[in-house]
Amino acid sequence: MTSRNKRNLTLAAKWACYFLLLLVAATLQTTPGFLTIGQVRPIFILPLCLAVAMVEGEYPGAFFGAVGGLLWDFTAGRPGGLLALELLFICFGAAILVELYLRLNAMNFVLVSGLCALVVTGVDFLFFYAMPGYEGAAARYFELVLPMVVFTAALSPASLWAAGRVYRRFPPAE
Repeated sequence: MTSRNKRNLTLAAKWACYFLLLLVAATLQTTPGFLTIGQVRPIFILPLCLAVAMVEGEYPGAFFGAVGGLLWDFTAGRPGGLLALELLFICFGAAILVELYLRLNAMNFVLVSGLCALVVTGVDFLFFYAMPGYEGAAARYFELVLPMVVFTAALSPASLWAAGRVYRRFPPAE
């Protein structure tokens, strides 16, 4: 096999592994009762998209974030687009933040993942609860949204570990 074909096959295998991880994350996120504490469930797609963006770089990470956002829109039963755009911009910004200012380690990833989860769930809360004027929206924010952010941030190192394993298994071509 030529070097070019081998490089293309390795690249395809790496992104297939990332996509399989994304499907596993979507399955875990939509499985009823999986890791549920009360009514609070963690988000698995967002930390995985952030982890891939941080290990792969801003442009591949932004594309993967958009794909993850579309999958999240689809599994949540919403019109496609809002989460895809959010994850595209968030993954792009997080990858640049890590590339320029932060060292990629578990603690920094937990902080960035928690902050990004706060932004995504905050925008979701704003558009789907606060703006329509639902009764008890503030209570829902403090009882469900903020604990979901903490739960997501606490479980996010598993996503970084999985994305790091795939990245190390398929090293970039020289």
